[in-house]
Amino acid sequence: MATDPPQPPLAPNPSWFTPKRLLVIFCIINLLNYVDRGAIASNGVNGSLQTCTKGGACSSGSGIQGDFNLSNFEDGVLSSAFMVGLLVSSPIFASLAKSVNPFRLIGVGLSVWTFATAGCGFSFNFWTITIFRMLVGVGEASFISLAAPFIDDNAPVAQKTAWLGAFYMCIPSGIAVGYVYGGLVGQFNWRIAFWGEAILMLPFAILGFVMKPLQLKGFSPAGSKKASILPDGSEDQDSIGEDGELFTREAADQSSGPFGLTVAWNASVWTRFWEDMKILLLDQVYVVNVLGYIAYNFVIGAYSYWGPKAGYNIYHMSNADIMFGGVTVVCGIFGTLAGGFVLDLMTSTISNAFKLLSFATLFGAIFCFASFCFKSLYAFLALFSIGEMLVFATQAPVNFVCLHTVKPSLRPLSMAMSTVSIHIFGDVPSSPLVGLIQDRINNWRVTALILTSILFLAAGIWFIGVFLHSEDKFNEDSNHPVPTVGKSDTTPLLEENRTTAEMA
Repeated sequence: MATDPPQPPLAPNPSWFTPKRLLVIFCIINLLNYVDRGAIASNGVNGSLQTCTKGGACSSGSGIQGDFNLSNFEDGVLSSAFMVGLLVSSPIFASLAKSVNPFRLIGVGLSVWTFATAGCGFSFNFWTITIFRMLVGVGEASFISLAAPFIDDNAPVAQKTAWLGAFYMCIPSGIAVGYVYGGLVGQFNWRIAFWGEAILMLPFAILGFVMKPLQLKGFSPAGSKKASILPDGSEDQDSIGEDGELFTREAADQSSGPFGLTVAWNASVWTRFWEDMKILLLDQVYVVNVLGYIAYNFVIGAYSYWGPKAGYNIYHMSNADIMFGGVTVVCGIFGTLAGGFVLDLMTSTISNAFKLLSFATLFGAIFCFASFCFKSLYAFLALFSIGEMLVFATQAPVNFVCLHTVKPSLRPLSMAMSTVSIHIFGDVPSSPLVGLIQDRINNWRVTALILTSILFLAAGIWFIGVFLHSEDKFNEDSNHPVPTVGKSDTTPLLEENRTTAEMA
């Protein structure tokens, strides 16, 4: 009697949390991060000091600067205060990703961010708002270090840079929206701007805890139950760590914390951190990429904070927030997406990324520098728009290099140290230094030209990278190979969904 051939088991229903939805969620979170930066830089929230005429008539100050009576230098310090928390926390979150589920770390960071932005609205002097701005940086650190590796894991191979471009497009878009948002809300009360941001971010902070935790490529979750092959050929159901290190069930259970956070600390944590740091610092390609990024971010950071105020003073823009916001959002979207698509068309290699970085920055610098030489507002807008579009085309390629010049297990630390470097040497000092220069020379046009000239330095540094020997390490295994039976955890977090869809 003939029997029917055995049927393959039914594939489980695909998860709602697809790679494209992951990208959308991360883009919205990134947008909110930069809306906050744009809002605090806007004239509506940032405000101005009290001014008096020669006749003795004085107008009251407005916004944060007016309420707390801040000098331009103090105002610049306030803009960079959140960087302090970000700089200290980024390496910590990157290191914790090896023992704590990265998705849960993002949830922790977003919770701190939500609390801190709400606190900014309740601040009552320079020091209280400065402390809350530092906590905003702590909250942002986990997301900045870990989001890009998640996206890079799950993007289609031929569209990796385009997906990164979509993610980093939210930087100029968020700042631009923040300008407009801060300008509009600031007409009523600057504190409302921060409370609104906290309300919008709250659902995403909760999502980080209630969703099933996701895992990065190159990492095994600490405490996972993976079988390891013992010398006698039998299986041991202990846990295998992200670098192939064996954790016992007892140690894994003791390290479990609230909200599913699992910490697997051992004596080699700090040793491994310094070994990883040594690898990054000795990688010429990585160092050159970050050095160019520092010079670039020195300019972009000061642009984003002082742009509306400089435009108002140089060209007497009546709606500087809205005008700068409109130009930045349009140029940021088209420039950032174009940079990602162009690199994909060129074939996404590290060498091609450096070519795009150097030439886009060079021509962007030329247009931006020339724009400030014209007295006509229309000539300025036309040239500055082209320059901004070219400059923003660097966002996807520079982060592509950061992700692909290191092995997968080093990507969170690579992104964290890149973030730390571009801020501590870039936009952290640039805003107060530009404020200090402006206090001394009292000429916004000259200040803007001095600042813009640094873009030429960034282009030159990235051009050096074209001639360096580079190797894409995206698929390179860890220095501590994961046993064959444990390698299933090195696949991207949503790979199972894609496999299921192919089976269907």
